[in-house]
This record gives sequence, structure tokens and C-alpha cells, in this order.
Amino acid sequence: MPLTLAAAQTILSAALAEGRAKGMNALAICILDERGAIKLSASEDGTSLKRGDIARGKAMGAISLGVGSRAIARMASERPHFISAATHAIGGALIPVAGGVLIRDGAKAIIGSIGVSGDTSDNDEIAAMAGIAAAGLVGDPGA
Repeated sequence: MPLTLAAAQTILSAALAEGRAKGMNALAICILDERGAIKLSASEDGTSLKRGDIARGKAMGAISLGVGSRAIARMASERPHFISAATHAIGGALIPVAGGVLIRDGAKAIIGSIGVSGDTSDNDEIAAMAGIAAAGLVGDPGA
């Protein structure tokens, strides 16, 4: 099942709602489909200039490597040369910190990814996971 625009809109709305409910800083969110194409992107009022790019980098890293960005952060610590090379291979768009989450369907197939930026990386991930759950899909942060 592909990631639909309706599902992406649900994910975005629910992730933003989670951020507001938990008093997080203003968030930027980027949702990619299974090919890595932007499905939906938004930044709340008050985000800094490059938060959207950081959100995209978290999502792009996850979809490109097939693991959530929490796992990519561990790889960056354990194998920095690999992450440096991978970042170069995908055009510089890889942010190796939590907040990039794979979106899986009920059969566990990867159908997209989400990147959230604006608060702590842990809180970004919490918002992403809440959005994915609200759409009835499975989040994989790479834990």
C-alpha cells in the first residue's frame, strides 16, 4: 500500500498536535514517500530558517538507508566514515540524529518516512511517532 496524501496529512496534523500538547518548540515536518519524494512538508510559525531542511535530512537519511535516524545516529558514532560517505552519496541530505522515522504499513513494508525538527531530537521523534500512530501505521525510529 502506498503512502497516500490523506495519510500524510493525518500524520502531519497529529504530529503537530502532539507538539502543541507537549509544549514543544515550533516544529518543521517533512514526509517522504517510499521513493524519497516529498509528499508533504510544513513548518510552524516561529521555526528557524533551516528547520525544514533538517527535517528533510532526517527523513531522507531514514528512507535512503532503510533505518530510522536513531540507528543512523549510532552508526555515526560507531562508523563515522560510512555515515560521511552515505551523506555524500545522497547529496548531503542526511541528518544523523533522532527524529527521522520510517513509516511502515501493517505488513511492515516501508511506505515512507517522516522527519521532524524544532525541539530536542527525542521530542521530535515523539511527535513523529504520534503522527504515524494516528494514521494507523507503524513507526520505526531505529531504536
